[in-house]
Amino acid sequence: MCSTGTNAELQQTSSDPALLLELKTRRPPSLEGRAGCETWSVDFSPDGAWFAWSMGHGIVWVVAWPLDSEDSQNAEIDRGDKSFSCGHPVWGLAFGPRPPKSSTVACQAKTGEKSKGSKSLLLATGLENGVIKIWNVLTGDAVFDLHGHEGVVRDLVFPQNGTLTLISSSRDKTLRIWDLAQKGKKVQVLSGHKDWISSCCVSSDCSMIASVGRFDRMVCLWSLRSYTFIRNLTGGTYKTLYLLSSCDFSPDGAVLATAAFSGSSWWIDLWDPYTAEKLATLVDYFEDYGQNQISSIQFSPNGLHLAMVTDDRALRVWEPGQKGMVMQTKSDRASNGLCCKYHPQGGVVATGTRDGHVRFWRGPRTVPSLCHLCRSILRQSVSTHQMEPLPLPKRILEYLTYRNIPDRLKTCCSSDEEDWEG
Repeated sequence: MCSTGTNAELQQTSSDPALLLELKTRRPPSLEGRAGCETWSVDFSPDGAWFAWSMGHGIVWVVAWPLDSEDSQNAEIDRGDKSFSCGHPVWGLAFGPRPPKSSTVACQAKTGEKSKGSKSLLLATGLENGVIKIWNVLTGDAVFDLHGHEGVVRDLVFPQNGTLTLISSSRDKTLRIWDLAQKGKKVQVLSGHKDWISSCCVSSDCSMIASVGRFDRMVCLWSLRSYTFIRNLTGGTYKTLYLLSSCDFSPDGAVLATAAFSGSSWWIDLWDPYTAEKLATLVDYFEDYGQNQISSIQFSPNGLHLAMVTDDRALRVWEPGQKGMVMQTKSDRASNGLCCKYHPQGGVVATGTRDGHVRFWRGPRTVPSLCHLCRSILRQSVSTHQMEPLPLPKRILEYLTYRNIPDRLKTCCSSDEEDWEG
């Protein structure tokens, strides 16, 4: 296998058949396990040709993907590893801009041409001191800094419309929408959360932003067109305190998934963002109190699966509507997973860990059914409100609006008497 520079190494292991590769940082033993080592965020570039992760201590490493590809040695463009020193711990990062979904296939088919011709692949890094640094990946230069947040920048996302728009969420209780074409000088501030914002995401049609508050337990929807608050999603009262950790829209924008956990369970809620209806809940219980955190979730590029990082396993992959998991890694309380990200073409999921390492897992490669493909294409442009008046058979309408999913599922119940209310 190849080496990926002086500060990281690539390893291949067979400890779990789903594990493809692992990137490990090379840091002095005195720094191992100390605060600041964490990989809080990972991302693949829109064309899948680059991978970036925050490897701890303010360093972001960017490598060509696939890691052992001969293309990495292409002399026509610098495909070598790149290191960006941000000066402060990095909590969020995102490649951009993201091309419109309609052009994704064309872009993937011309990945090589795009890489040769483009000199402006951007990487946004959100820092602990509230600053967002923008980098040009291909030249290795810092482009400019964005100032305004007064707390940790926890999450960053580029909407999928090809524009130089960046959405950031922070522990200062706000989201900010930056216009990078104007070097971030034009900023929209979204206020409404009462505490830290854990995560944010954007719908595929770029009409809505969703954000979840870790401690205020708010699931907020915002308009990306008018920069206004739409609604807070609520679906019943939980009898125990809980924290919200992550959220993601399905690729067609018709479903919003949110992840939460309490002292004895974690669960994922599926919402209809148009009607505010809770469609389904997947819940898992634990016998050991406090060993239940769910850190991150993300839909697969085809919308068939939802990847999740939990305390007890490095990675799980769930097909919404099914009781069991399509794939899950071996039970491992020491996995310490913090984030996950699908490759744009699917098949591979990257997870970041608390010790600053990254693992690449072989994800399910299920061929979507014709029904699923038709629903995905239709729902990208048709809202639930537009679907409901159509003269369709009830069964078809339920499928198209995702109301055919059982409203409550348990992955495994360690305690049948667990008192949980959804």
